[in-house]
Amino acid sequence: MNMKQLIEYIAKALVDNPDEVRVTEVEGEQTSVIELRVAKEDLGKVIGKQGRTARAMRTILSASSTKIGKRAVLEIIE
Repeated sequence: MNMKQLIEYIAKALVDNPDEVRVTEVEGEQTSVIELRVAKEDLGKVIGKQGRTARAMRTILSASSTKIGKRAVLEIIE
């Protein structure tokens, strides 16, 4: 499972409209940017109270990217 699939899997488990989850990956030399788009009404679910859910997703992404020796950043697009 790559980082894009990982974020997609987590996001689909959290939201009410999993069909509207869109994840794109923009790869650079050292860093990958993972962009996450969800339905407007699901935005709060992926961000969580005080950003806790988003922070947890970023921590998981950071851990998995360290394993492959590349930096990854999660952007939640409104």
